[in-house]
Amino acid sequence: TKPSMSRLIAVLALAAAALAQIPARPPTWLMNASTIIMPCNYSGYTDPATTVGWGVVDFDWSNAKSIWAKQKPMNDEELLFQQVLMTTAATKNATVWVYRNSIYAYPWYTSVRTTLDDPAYSPWFIKFKPQGPWFSPKCDDNYSPPKCSDYYHMQEQTPGYPHGDGDCAAPACDCGTQPCGFYLWNHSSTALVYGQSFRDWFINTYMFNEVGSSQLVSGFFWDDFWPGQGGGFPDSEAGKIVQDTGMSAQDLQSITDAYNANMAALRATTLSKGKFSWQMLWTGGNPSDVGSTCPGPLVNKATCAKDLRSLCSQGSPAQTRTMMYAFSPGRCGMDPATLPLFHEDLANFLLVRGPYAYLGHGWLGCSKIYDFPSELNLDYGEPVSGLCKETAPNSGVFTREYTHATVQMDCQTFTPTIKWK
Repeated sequence: TKPSMSRLIAVLALAAAALAQIPARPPTWLMNASTIIMPCNYSGYTDPATTVGWGVVDFDWSNAKSIWAKQKPMNDEELLFQQVLMTTAATKNATVWVYRNSIYAYPWYTSVRTTLDDPAYSPWFIKFKPQGPWFSPKCDDNYSPPKCSDYYHMQEQTPGYPHGDGDCAAPACDCGTQPCGFYLWNHSSTALVYGQSFRDWFINTYMFNEVGSSQLVSGFFWDDFWPGQGGGFPDSEAGKIVQDTGMSAQDLQSITDAYNANMAALRATTLSKGKFSWQMLWTGGNPSDVGSTCPGPLVNKATCAKDLRSLCSQGSPAQTRTMMYAFSPGRCGMDPATLPLFHEDLANFLLVRGPYAYLGHGWLGCSKIYDFPSELNLDYGEPVSGLCKETAPNSGVFTREYTHATVQMDCQTFTPTIKWK
């Protein structure tokens, strides 16, 4: 018998996974399995009932912050895994992606705090310059004597006592032997610590610890980046990093080069383990762009025909990479409880999606309600006519046949139609 489209794509995908940014797993055309959100809840765990139905649930590190910030020591990593267990138990076949910062070392993660507490790991961390003044405080004065560190750290999004970005319990925040804050890894360090290189630790101990290696975790959000010689570090207080550390342009570039090499190794390892990351998604833009934290819809009313002609071409990243299509209006400010163009977004997603694709939301902040319309649980089948096609030259009407439905978008009026067979 003639092999199905899914089987052929699966064989090709598994062979190419090491070279392309697609998962090393068979594709799925199931609509509910092709959905993704990035929720969190500051005040406690995210109620699993609020994420029922979504195929991938990607949790931010701030989830349950009001709980773990009060612990002694803080235990964000453990509570994140508890959230994984709760969420996957609530939705059959759902998987979870978890947060990992790629440049900042968070001491509220146990795997990171262990290295900060042990002086042997000192070469793996960027230090404050020897002489001040420094923009970021080196000490937590809630301790007597003050708890200080020569390791560079800043107070961006950091819990504090009595108040901070998350409130600690009396008498002070507990991040181990070091003050709480965003620390900074030296990706260029060649020091072996207990026989382990930084890259080995970064990939196999930090990323793929008990949480990252769990079968319930299918991917990650790798946040932030080393900026190169320009020194424009991410996060609002980070503009003083170069000033506080005294790093030269050459230092910045050499660490950035090492960071890029480490991330390439991480991507290869992640794909080899059958997992994925948000940063490997294609959310629009250049074919090689990394996934945007706050993506928007890939088809817009004003450019509908132009967008669909591009996305429905054989070489489009929508076909060759793992596409993430955000509900309108997208970006960082929308309310996911209201989907004003749901039917338009659904039709356009079905028209342009390849074998690896997600429809959903990027980062919208914590404590949001995510509407999950019933149409996301319907089975549209698999494409039977290849890519979407324009019905006639410059007609502005695009169609695609699925086994169970015919999908159409009339760009002249921005009217979607899904007809069941």
